Amino acid sequence: MDKATELLKQLISTPSFSSEEEKTGDLIQAYMQLHQVETFRYMNNIWAKNRLYSPEKPTLLLNSHHDTVRPSPAYTKNPFEPVVEDGKLYGLGSNDAGGALVSLITVFCRLYDKPLPFNLIIALTAEEEAIGKNGIAALWQYLGKVDFALVGEPTGMQAAIAERGLIVLDCLAKGVSGHAARNEGKNAIYKAIDDINWFRTFKFPKISQLMGAVKMSVTVIDAGSQHNVIPAECRYIVDIRPTDCYSNEEIVEIIRQNVSSTVVPRSLHLKASAISENHILAKTAQALNIPQYISPTTSDIARINVPAIKMGPGDSARSHTADEFIYLAEIDNAIDQYQTFIEKMMNSD
Repeated sequence: MDKATELLKQLISTPSFSSEEEKTGDLIQAYMQLHQVETFRYMNNIWAKNRLYSPEKPTLLLNSHHDTVRPSPAYTKNPFEPVVEDGKLYGLGSNDAGGALVSLITVFCRLYDKPLPFNLIIALTAEEEAIGKNGIAALWQYLGKVDFALVGEPTGMQAAIAERGLIVLDCLAKGVSGHAARNEGKNAIYKAIDDINWFRTFKFPKISQLMGAVKMSVTVIDAGSQHNVIPAECRYIVDIRPTDCYSNEEIVEIIRQNVSSTVVPRSLHLKASAISENHILAKTAQALNIPQYISPTTSDIARINVPAIKMGPGDSARSHTADEFIYLAEIDNAIDQYQTFIEKMMNSD
């Protein structure tokens, strides 16, 4: 645990905003090589295979990310200074997802040389926070066959067996500019209001037994230049959390049939996902009495296209907040719980 904590302190001290993770990639690679683990690198993604890896065995992927968001201006502490107070390690990325990352690295190093009934691959990846193209999605082609995955994110070591997807829409309502005093033109804001009201009130008819209803929220709006000009354009952004009842493409098509605004999705790749209660990942969680839940947030699970669970130390409510922290005891417990989980999987019938 002490080595894991020291690695996390070094990572906190090293800024690693999404797409700027080169130095934390160097730290991770040096740490694993110090522990006699052969590592590989693609851009800012670091990965390794257990020493006795065999293509004939099934493969479990261990994954977490080493990029962070930018610090909130509300920080009262230096976000890049790892400080321990009352059993808490403070610092940017400590909770999301540094605790999970160093815990998974520790367990992988412990199991690296051992004969195992299935392969282990660990991938410490970039650009998760920005949903970037140079993270796990870019690395995937180099990993070989992967059968299932354990993704490290702050969940209080509960097992997320399903998670909502994410669609971000850039919408544009168009009108005609004119002079406000003469009531000329067609007000784009009014057109946007009609569409925004549809987003606020529309209910998708299919309700997921696991995840409930599709959720849509208008989160940003921008229009107008000055008080006496009727705006010709109104731009707004919609955050959508899909369920397993609809594909992302189906959701966008339903929206386009019901609003007059131009609708452009930033990506359709972050799909909702779920695993069966009979999958080995879910059954292992059940056998160890690990609580299971449906995650309202998305992660790199949406980009790996194999059955996966999300589980890790920390609390999602602390992510992206000022004075982010993780309890040292959470890291200590996670290392033991991860290893117990993996070994239980290995011994399952």
